Amino acid sequence: MRITAIKTFMTREGTRSRALVKVETDEGIHGWGEAYSPGPDLAIEPTLDYIFELISGEDPRRIEYIMLKLFQQLRFPPGSIGLSAMSGLDHALWDISGKAAGLPVYMLLGGAARDRVQVYRSIGGKTAKEAADVAHRLHDEWGFTAFKTSPYRVDPHAERWGRVCAAAADYFEELRTHTPDEWEFAFDAHAKIFEPIRALQLADALAPYDPMFYEEPLRPENSDAWARLRAQMRVPLATGECLYTRFQFLDLLSKQGADIIQPDICVCGGLLEMRKIAAIAEAHYVTVAPHNPMGPLATAVNLHFAAATPNFRILEYHLPDDRGGGNWLDDPYVPKDGFLELRPDRPGLGVEVNEEAISSEGYVHWERSSPVRPDGSTGYI
Repeated sequence: MRITAIKTFMTREGTRSRALVKVETDEGIHGWGEAYSPGPDLAIEPTLDYIFELISGEDPRRIEYIMLKLFQQLRFPPGSIGLSAMSGLDHALWDISGKAAGLPVYMLLGGAARDRVQVYRSIGGKTAKEAADVAHRLHDEWGFTAFKTSPYRVDPHAERWGRVCAAAADYFEELRTHTPDEWEFAFDAHAKIFEPIRALQLADALAPYDPMFYEEPLRPENSDAWARLRAQMRVPLATGECLYTRFQFLDLLSKQGADIIQPDICVCGGLLEMRKIAAIAEAHYVTVAPHNPMGPLATAVNLHFAAATPNFRILEYHLPDDRGGGNWLDDPYVPKDGFLELRPDRPGLGVEVNEEAISSEGYVHWERSSPVRPDGSTGYI
């Protein structure tokens, strides 16, 4: 079996573009993957066109060989765009491998370590009662018992920090009063905090109400700062969506800088790389809760990773129709009782892309916008 083509489809999910990757072979078996959209999104397609020239004619089942070859031939560290393109390619190669073997991808990874995969969903609301109402609706319809929300109830760039922390504590306390005690709530600080002491103060405000985890309060660059912060905290510290490859995660983990890591399978290097990251985390007694803000195809890849990974914790999840990506797949993975079920009778990733649907959507420009502080300077997103 040989690779004969790599095709990139720029499609739309609500106000965002997504790059879906199709790899074709000379035996008629094809595979699909999803690349992250780090910006500029239009850079993904020419990057994959370049990658095709490097691996055309290769056996798509030699995933370790192909990914090593790309790392070597690209010479310099690929960065977010290169790794996003490689991640989408990797997904498609696993899809092909599973289809060729007549097995689900998780069976190629050593088989299922669990029977189903727990997911959590982001929620919001102007008040804790509104957020609790959203959580109850999601529980009633899909069975969710784990959720994530923002800790910021007042402007963190404009208000006194003590008020930011106090408002977060009041919000979490009220959220607990309107929801069952067994439900889990995580908080995403979204890397908006520059000073580690402020990140610690916010963690202390949330701690009395038992958060599932406290996500990415700081920028990811300084692993020493993460290690110092974690050593002082009383809640689980999570990070990793902005880190790439096993080497960056090894740096963080060897310094004991996180309790939970959150690599993104669409940008970290793909499923193969994610498995290596998870193995390093397992050796450091750290669990994995993948970052998964992408479309339903990315969820399918994550499900196979989660099914076969012993130290998997929980998967971030968006319903396929949340942002208009539900028509990409004919039968996307959706939760039952808060879990995604495995599909042992379906080879590959267990889903098939509706090519007509993605061909008709097209590219839409989107860009991140930085908040502006009262003094006119920009803040972290």
